[in-house]
Amino acid sequence: MRSLTRTRLNQSGLSSLADDAALVVSELVTNAVQHSHGREITLTLSLRDGHLHIRVHDGMNSRLPIVSKPDAHAENGRGLWVVESIANQRHGSWGNSDNDAIWCDLTLEVS
Repeated sequence: MRSLTRTRLNQSGLSSLADDAALVVSELVTNAVQHSHGREITLTLSLRDGHLHIRVHDGMNSRLPIVSKPDAHAENGRGLWVVESIANQRHGSWGNSDNDAIWCDLTLEVS
């Protein structure tokens, strides 16, 4: 998914977002795979209102998890913290919608 995201954004002239978006996609999809118990997962990338909108739908009816900085020695638990950090750096936001999809908006850079 990282490679697909990076390639698609580079082809669309959004190479400045490609690395951050690829990392966000990787973390959100990984989280969905780990918690969806084998259900179908859908990734959507779209442009809206000056943002790249990344949406991962897994069909699970769940609340947005609470994000805390992981312990330095923890082997996992950093994914959503990474997503939140990138969203903040890109003047974006993240959350969940309809309790079955998680999303992240990254602000497009103005040239």
